Amino acid sequence: MQTTGALLISPALICCFTRGLIRPVAASFLNSPENSSKQVVSWNTDTAAKFIVAGADTVGVAGSGASVGTVFGSLIIGYARNPSLKQQLFFYAVLGFALSEAMGLFCLMVAFLILFAM
Repeated sequence: MQTTGALLISPALICCFTRGLIRPVAASFLNSPENSSKQVVSWNTDTAAKFIVAGADTVGVAGSGASVGTVFGSLIIGYARNPSLKQQLFFYAVLGFALSEAMGLFCLMVAFLILFAM
């Protein structure tokens, strides 16, 4: 078993890091910072609020995923209790899947509308 010191000074690691030092540096990288133009990103409060609301709106997608798991779990439990109701339970499960996924897609659609249409 190697110690941490031996791992830090392994020949493969030294070869990997020195290979990066030997490569030529681009001329644009060597320019002085005074000559390079700095781009400042300024966002107003409307843009920040838009991102916060869109992020909060996507929480509904997580709720949709949880509800799909609940519907599937209930389907398995119901089928285990009464196998003769298989067709009716499956119909209700598909209906539950569709409604919960629709709500998740509506939440995602509203988030995209907030981000890109407003």
